[in-house]
Amino acid sequence: MNKQQVFNPYLPSWEYIPDGEPHKFGDRIYVYGSHDKFNGKTFCMNDYVCWSAPENDLSDWRYEGVIWRKEQDPMNPKAKHSMYAPDVCQGPDGKYYLYYFCDYMGVIGVARCDTPAGQYEFVDYVHYADGTRLGKKKGDIFQFDPGVYVEGDKVYLYTGFCPTFYPFFLTGGKPISREGAVVTVLKPDMVTVDVDPKYLKARCKRNSAGTPYEGHEFFEAASMRKIGDKYYFVYSSFLGHELCYATSDKPDGEFEFGGTIVSIGDVGLNGVKGVKDAKNYTGNTHGSIVEACGKYYIFYHRQTNRHCFSRQACAEEITIKPDGSIDQVEVTSCGLNGGPLKGVGEYEARIACQLYSAKGCRFYSVFKGGEGIHPYFTQTGEDRESDGDQYIANIRDGSVAGYKYFDFDGAKSLTVSVKGNGVGKFTVTDENGNVVSIVSITAQKDYKDFTADLNVSDGTHALFFKYEGKGRIDFNKFILA
Repeated sequence: MNKQQVFNPYLPSWEYIPDGEPHKFGDRIYVYGSHDKFNGKTFCMNDYVCWSAPENDLSDWRYEGVIWRKEQDPMNPKAKHSMYAPDVCQGPDGKYYLYYFCDYMGVIGVARCDTPAGQYEFVDYVHYADGTRLGKKKGDIFQFDPGVYVEGDKVYLYTGFCPTFYPFFLTGGKPISREGAVVTVLKPDMVTVDVDPKYLKARCKRNSAGTPYEGHEFFEAASMRKIGDKYYFVYSSFLGHELCYATSDKPDGEFEFGGTIVSIGDVGLNGVKGVKDAKNYTGNTHGSIVEACGKYYIFYHRQTNRHCFSRQACAEEITIKPDGSIDQVEVTSCGLNGGPLKGVGEYEARIACQLYSAKGCRFYSVFKGGEGIHPYFTQTGEDRESDGDQYIANIRDGSVAGYKYFDFDGAKSLTVSVKGNGVGKFTVTDENGNVVSIVSITAQKDYKDFTADLNVSDGTHALFFKYEGKGRIDFNKFILA
């Protein structure tokens, strides 16, 4: 039972952890991911850190500190290469192993620690018995996004990267995956190849026609979990904004496509067909499943700051059905909370699970877009210097910020805190389109509060704030009372 409320994103407003791999070790949930920089110029500019929470209180996230630095890699002594998505497992020897790679170097490094979130020390690169590093042997594919799963004394390493076109100069001439994800079985020493790489038959764009994978092909972000007697291969599809899954009765078997677990724009739900009509700004995402106190959660990341270089960790509860299938879940503001948020209290605007302009959304890529008509999440200050100052910027006529869900019981007023040069109103509706409040706004240079009556029935409801007016505003927080 959570001791306090928890929101999406579930880490502090100044923390940017994408590619989250959640694992339960002992009675705590640990999240390992790459580490973006606020307003970064490329992916994963910071060192690896770890956060953890008690299994029975997913509101109590603790910063474990830096667990691995870029310059600790022997091939990266000057820290020039960024470290992309890692994974961690407990080996047969009881120690913890970090699998990582540095952007386009094309090999998988392994570091070891006695505890899940201590200081990891370099062990070796994954290699064949003759010492050739995995990824450097003739015929090897370019190594990317390691996911690792241990069962008994067998260690399964999953990799793969399947764009339809990729410049060979970035991969050192190594081919990208042509058929989908690859699994390599390692020896109990955690670094030596025992069974050579083979394709999982989790289809990519080149070979998906006429298969259940078509339209949701494997792209990157390989991750493996076992739930009951099924193995779940979780991955980011070619669409980028969604995490999908496939299942098998073996960790290296033929995987059958299952479906979409989550889309950061709710594409595929409630009539949303694509990124332009999505209910949130999309981009790449990466994550996996963890069980805590009998419940299952999907961890993923969202985009901020108008590009894909400042991503934040989110999570949603999911249901594993008796037949092993998983229905797609919507993105929410209450993620790990165990239910809706209280219908009274102060909430930061940054916990919006829906954000879009009068003309819809866009897909964030490596190219930073101008403000234009699009609202976006951002913060003041520099990277990791400020807490609690993230807000929604550049809200213009027709922009919507949505929040799901609240449990209302007698709330009668709504206060919003905004600044800017906008003159207009927030028309606030519930999930059925009923107008529950109209808050008039005359924004100023500094944040100012504006209050209006709130006419929402008791029970669980969403709130959607639509700005109608001139100019632009920045939205900092709102209060339900």
